[in-house]
Order: sequence, then structure tokens, then C-alpha cells
Amino acid sequence: MDLSVVIVNWNTESLLRDCLRSVYDTVEGMTFEVIVVDNASSDGSVAMLKVEFPQVRRIENYENRGFAAANNQAFRVMTGRYALMLNSDTVLTGGAVRELYAFMEEHPEAVMACGQLLNADGSKQNSIAAFPTPLSLVVNVPLLEILFPARYPSKRQEYRHPIEVDSGIGACLIVRKSAIDGVGGLDERYFFFFEETDWARTMREAGWKIYHVPTARIYHFQGKSVGADVRSRIHFYRSRYLYFLKWESGAWPIAAVLIVTRLIVNWVFTGLGVVLTLGLNRGLRGKWKVYSQLIGWHLRGCP
Repeated sequence: MDLSVVIVNWNTESLLRDCLRSVYDTVEGMTFEVIVVDNASSDGSVAMLKVEFPQVRRIENYENRGFAAANNQAFRVMTGRYALMLNSDTVLTGGAVRELYAFMEEHPEAVMACGQLLNADGSKQNSIAAFPTPLSLVVNVPLLEILFPARYPSKRQEYRHPIEVDSGIGACLIVRKSAIDGVGGLDERYFFFFEETDWARTMREAGWKIYHVPTARIYHFQGKSVGADVRSRIHFYRSRYLYFLKWESGAWPIAAVLIVTRLIVNWVFTGLGVVLTLGLNRGLRGKWKVYSQLIGWHLRGCP
């Protein structure tokens, strides 16, 4: 088998349907299988799979095991030489998978490659993730991308050919199965966020290279599979702390102080915005509430 398409799903029935249709409509010229790992969805996703996509290999969890653990379940049973990790809120364009697959076949030093993610209107999303550092906590990453474009490649630049990067956004990644067998799967301590960045760093430490292939284009309806409430933000902060503890232990105290300080500054200025708008701006009220809940979570010791 050339390729195993791996999709983790949690309550995204409609998005999953569109994603799977794009897989079967666009992947051609190679043998492939599709594995969907369902994290205890309650929206009819599994029933839809059984009726509309009976050829899909299903793994049905009885609890939400998170992104890393669910992908690892698929990696253990996949038969392809490559895993194509897809978020359920993605839609492949014609030729996208062929571009990624051909690049990996032609570059044996590559362990992982990401394509160019697109918004619904066709504009570019960030598809590349630089490894987090204390500097990136102090200075906004977009500013670093402007000041140091060679070190921080981004959607602001036009790439006509593949470039080497730190890591790619996990919405669409092709990964060599032999490398997965060599370094192991995703770190399951990450429930969501940073797991692919952590994995990319592990692979680079093992001597592999990671690339961005701009000609492979994928629509990504960003955030639709994650949610926007405080729970997703808590997962983000917890994963970021785990990353720094694991890879930047010497800078961990500084990183923790910077993260909390930035959170408090955001809370203060958002609160001022709420006051100045007399509480009439619904968006500002929502952000201030989330920041307040995150500060409360920190005060409780990040449970």
C-alpha cells in the first residue's frame, strides 16, 4: 500500500463527510486506504461512515483520547508506506496528495512534508510552524516572520519550490512510516496542540528533514474541529508548557513567566476595551471572559 490517510474525528459529521469526499475524488495514481479514528462522537459521525463510506477502516473509541493518542492507534494498524494525517475540517484540492507523495518519493532524506493551507476564500493560511522559543513569547511571531524571513518562513512569502522548515501545521502532513517506526508515534501527553511540533523536533533530532511543499494546496476550515471555548485554550496552554518543559527546560522558568505575563496584559487591555465600550462589544466581552477563566486556571495550579 502506498498511502494510509488518517483522520481523527470528534463530532464533525458534516466536515468529515466533505473531507472524505475530497479524498476519494482527488487521490489517484496510488494505492491507498482511509482510516478514521472516532473519539467518541455523539453527532452521528460513526453512523454516517457506516452508511456512506463503508470502505473506510474505522476505529471507534469510547472516550475522547485526544489527537496524539488517536493518530497513534491508526499508525499501529496502517499498511501504507506513508501516513497522510488530515484534520476532518480539511478539503483536498486536485493533485495535492500527488504533489506531497511525489516529493517524498524523490527526497529520501525527508521524513515529513506539509502543503499550503487555504482559507475558504482561497487566501493563504499559516502552514509552517517554527519551534517555539522564549524569543517567540516576547516578540509576536508575525513580527519575527517580517524581520527574519529566512528563519521564520510564512504565508507572507511566495514559495515556488519546496523549502526546509522546522515543522508543519498538523491539518495536513505526510509522514514516512519507516520514520514513525524508528522514532515512535506522537507523544500522548499532548491532548491537542503542539503534538506535531514536538514530533517534528524529535524527528529532526534523529537526523531527518521536514519540508513545506507549496504546490500542494488544501482548504482548511480552521478551528471548526477544535472549538473556541476556554477548554481548547486550556489545552493550548497545557501543551505549550509541556513543550517547553521537554525541549527548553533551561529556559522553562523564563518561558512560564513570559506566558503568564502576556496573558495578564491581554486580560487588562481587553478589560479596558470592555469598559470603554460600556460592555456593548460582544466580542471583547467574550475574550475577556476567556482570559479571566485562563487566569483562574493558572491560579488553581493548571489542573
